[in-house]
Formats: sequence, structure tokens, C-alpha cells
Amino acid sequence: MEGEVLIKVEGLSKKFAKTLKKSLKYGAYDLVANLRGRKPSTTLRPEEFWALQDINFEVRRGECLGLIGHNGAGKSTLLKILNGLINPDQGKVTIKGRVSALIELGAGFNPIMTGRENIYNNAAVLGFSREEIDGKVEEIIDFSEIREFIDMPVQNYSSGMKVRLGFAVAAQMEPDVLFIDEVLAVGDLGFVLKCFKQIDSILPNTAIIFVSHSMPMVSRICNQIILLDKGQSKFQGVEVPKAIDLYYTRFGNNDSSIVFNDDTLALKHIELSNAEHIEGVPQINWGENLQFKIEFELFKEIDFSLKIDFIIFDKEQRPVAMIRDFNFDYSSIVKNDILSFHLSHKNLQLSKGIYTINTSVSNSKGPVYRANTVCEFQVLHDEEIWQPFLLDAKVIK
Repeated sequence: MEGEVLIKVEGLSKKFAKTLKKSLKYGAYDLVANLRGRKPSTTLRPEEFWALQDINFEVRRGECLGLIGHNGAGKSTLLKILNGLINPDQGKVTIKGRVSALIELGAGFNPIMTGRENIYNNAAVLGFSREEIDGKVEEIIDFSEIREFIDMPVQNYSSGMKVRLGFAVAAQMEPDVLFIDEVLAVGDLGFVLKCFKQIDSILPNTAIIFVSHSMPMVSRICNQIILLDKGQSKFQGVEVPKAIDLYYTRFGNNDSSIVFNDDTLALKHIELSNAEHIEGVPQINWGENLQFKIEFELFKEIDFSLKIDFIIFDKEQRPVAMIRDFNFDYSSIVKNDILSFHLSHKNLQLSKGIYTINTSVSNSKGPVYRANTVCEFQVLHDEEIWQPFLLDAKVIK
């Protein structure tokens, strides 16, 4: 039934002790309390912390919820509670239908059994009959692309082969609820794209929770986001680009680093000459010209067949553009061993967000100088989008 709530989480909280000794001690106390009909402690005891605190959400059939957050935020703990591997201290989880999970590499596989045997084993755990599995087994093997190894023990599989088999079983059996935690990061690009296509096909009839540190993957398949930080929900909603932007605000390393230098020259100064500086970050509006003032200091005679490149990286550290003047004669502007010039690009159409710049200098003999994160700037726009470019287009009648 389309739009049916398949996953409902109400007031979910989970706490852990920081040491094994305390964990065993408090576990014994809580066990005795349960046997005596008392509820376990709902307050933190010495050396305890909240791994999750008061989490609430619903996922309907046809929706994909992305769980994002940095290491230790509580994502895996939440997924393990949803999958029934650990119990919460407070709150309630309601899940309807058949549940499949890819939450750890190789989880659910018996290492001494073959791939084929594990298909039957895993599908049976999901509640499928022998006849149903028989009707799907060939599709699962074909999807996994490991037919020549399917009758080999899983303990001899590579990590990529385990991902292929695990995803093939989870997705081809078309569960009502599917949990995916980071495992796709192990697969090769071709198989990951194949997985996304399969997710697209099953999503209308499935509720998916997807956990990843890869924001391109999250933006590709998720239509709502929960951003966790230290066990608490810091953002929850359908504005996926906004959630991803908040995810990246935890980062902020603006220190430049010289990767290569043959002592011919070095970058002395770079700045956006037409930008406003807010809290130390140069800001420029979408659609304006991108203008840099640049100075290199020269240390010896050089070959002026120079190529000076400025590579723009987005917040995912993907290279999205390169700026270069292909024909300029730099020898004409050297003064007192300083190479000083302005570089301009018209009508900037990078989408809203923070970008960093690397620089690379080479001549006819090869590389001369390379430095990373020499400059940072922010593009301003009203629209929150994840794609790296917002192109200015016109409708033609």
C-alpha cells in the first residue's frame, strides 16, 4: 500500500558505558531490576553517555531516509536497534513487513558455507519459502556477477564479492524494509551504479534507511535526511542539500600545503579581489565575475612557457573546474622578481556552497610548483542545491 508507514520510531534513546567493567556492572544492575519488575535507570550513571537520545521519525513505503553524521554520531547504533541487534533503553520501534539489512560487511553470511547456500540461508531468515527462493536464486546470482565463485565458501570471498552477494540477496528479494550501512563504499563504481538502479526499481514498494559518509550517494537516493551529532538529531527534514551543507560545517581546515616545489617560484599571495569577507571567508554572489589577484615570487631564471592552473574543489573535495589563460605571456608582467596579475572568469555559475582552490604551475620541462588549499571562497544564492553547477538557462518559445 503506497504511502503506508513501515518504520516508526518514537522517543528512542540508548546509552553505553565508556568502559567494559562499568558496562558489565550496569548490565547486571539492569538485569536484576528487570527481574524485580523495575524499569532500568533512565538517567546517566558515572562513565555513561547517550549514544542516542530522543529520536523520532517515520519512513513510509516509497521513501528513502538518509542517516548522516560524523563518526560517533549514533548512526550505526540506531541501525542496529532498528534491525533488532540491540535493545533501546527508552522508546519504541515499530516495523512492518519483511526486513533486509546490509549493515556490516559479510554480516549474516556463514563463512564456511558457499555463496549459493548463503543465498538460501539469508532469504529463509527473511521469511521466504524454498519455492520463492528457487524462483529468485538465478536472478540473485546474475545480479551479483560472481557466478563462477558462487559454489565457493564465502570465507574465500573478497570484500567486494561479499558486497555483491549481500546486496543481490537484499535487493532482489524485494523486502518491505531495507537498511544499508556504508557497505556500498566497498564496491566498484560499475556495481555501485547498478545498485542505485536496483534501488530505484524497488523504492516505490520499499522503505529504505541509508547510512553513508558519501554525500553524493546520499543526495542520489535519499528524499529526507536526519543529521545526527553525538546521539541527537540536529536536522530532520526533506531539504537534502541543506542537511548536507550542515554536515560539512563541521569541517574547516583552510591551511595550505605545498605538495611540490623545485625552488623556481612560490605563491606569495592570492585573494578574491571583488569579494566581501564575512567571518574571514570571501563571499561572492552567483552570476558575478570571479576575479583573483595573484602574486608569485620568482627565485631564479625560469622558462616562461608557463601554464598556471587554478583547480576549484567543492566541499566533497571533488575537482569541479579549472581556470587557466591558455595564451598569456607571463614574462611581460614580471617586476622585481614578482609575477603579479589578475585572473577573471565571467558569470560564475557554481552552485551555492564553499569551495577551495589548488594551484599548479608547469613549463615545457614539467611541473614547477603545486600547492593545495591556497584559497577558499563561498558562493551565495537563494537556492539550496547539491549539484556543483547551477546553470543560467532561458526558456525559448
